[in-house]
Amino acid sequence: MLPEFDNTEIAFLYRSDRELKQARFLFASMGSAALTKVGMALTKCALALHLPINGLIKSTIFKQFCGGESIEEASETAAMLSKYNIGVILDYGVEGKEGEAEFDKAVPEFLRAIEFASSQKNIPFISVKITGFSRFALLEKLHSGTPLSQIEQDEWARVKNRINTICAKAAEKNIKVLVDAEESWIQNPIDEITEEMMELYNKGGVIVYNTFQLYLHSRLSFLKASYNQAQVRNYFLGAKLVRGAYMEKERTRAVEMNYPSPVQPNKNSSDRDYDAAVDFCIERLDKLYLFIGTHNEKSCLLAAQKMQKKGIDFKHPHIYFSQLFGMSDNISFNLANHGFQVAKYLPYGPVKDVMPYLMRRAQENTSVAGQTGRELGLINKELGRRKLL
Repeated sequence: MLPEFDNTEIAFLYRSDRELKQARFLFASMGSAALTKVGMALTKCALALHLPINGLIKSTIFKQFCGGESIEEASETAAMLSKYNIGVILDYGVEGKEGEAEFDKAVPEFLRAIEFASSQKNIPFISVKITGFSRFALLEKLHSGTPLSQIEQDEWARVKNRINTICAKAAEKNIKVLVDAEESWIQNPIDEITEEMMELYNKGGVIVYNTFQLYLHSRLSFLKASYNQAQVRNYFLGAKLVRGAYMEKERTRAVEMNYPSPVQPNKNSSDRDYDAAVDFCIERLDKLYLFIGTHNEKSCLLAAQKMQKKGIDFKHPHIYFSQLFGMSDNISFNLANHGFQVAKYLPYGPVKDVMPYLMRRAQENTSVAGQTGRELGLINKELGRRKLL
């Protein structure tokens, strides 16, 4: 029996009436592009002026999309999700830092997250961004193939050492590391360093996952090439499949710099490649681990149907479904209720430091066709059901 994603009773069992009404207000606000734009501008201004708005942010958008300001607060959210058989990906959501001191300072926080995750039953993953440990400009230069100076070579060696330190600790504690994809014009060195880590740590199973953004027309073929490389070099491929998070930025840059857009020509093409990538991976579970990261109900259902058709255990250790905390609970909770392995992305960190992440969530819910309306419709359906009771 497969899940029904419109079952709101299961989707929102963990939310009180008050929490659902707060979520309804938030998504309704994000449904207005103009209101979202003004709100983001005012928030940035208030934070820059050090106005006391942390409490307001924390009680609204932060509460909806983040697990807490500290790992201790995030652990309470993780414990709540565990009651519904949902795992957690700990995501230290601090972004936009620069400088070697800041990059070095981030490493102990991730080691601490790994230590904590290893003490919990429902935290199998942590997530990392390479830009949290490296200058963006250095990654751009590496991607372009421009030779590095000796100073830059030493800088890149330090980046690799930071990532290796995290992956080594993760391997020791048996916690999986999801390496996020980023902008296409810095992706080559991210792929390179992730492949090095997979070759080091994915010998007996998967510790490290690379991320494949299928809204880029080149990534389905790259997924297949990555699989072939893993076979040649004798390691398991960790494949995290997403549609992607930088579409507008990618298209704008391509126009401004006069090169062909790397983005798929339309949504149907992205959907086609995404579902083909899931199929490709499910057919090769003996050699790879699959992480299905999507808010697309159809893609989740197709994957579940394929597992059922092939007689694959819904709790197969090589397959996880995932959605962001605060979004698509109708998918996450219904999948988990039917026995599939599900993990929610759970960002945490100081309010001011996770604002870039929260801004992206607001923009995504404003720009992605139907996303906000879908969330609102489900919340209203559940509030109506409860009212009848």
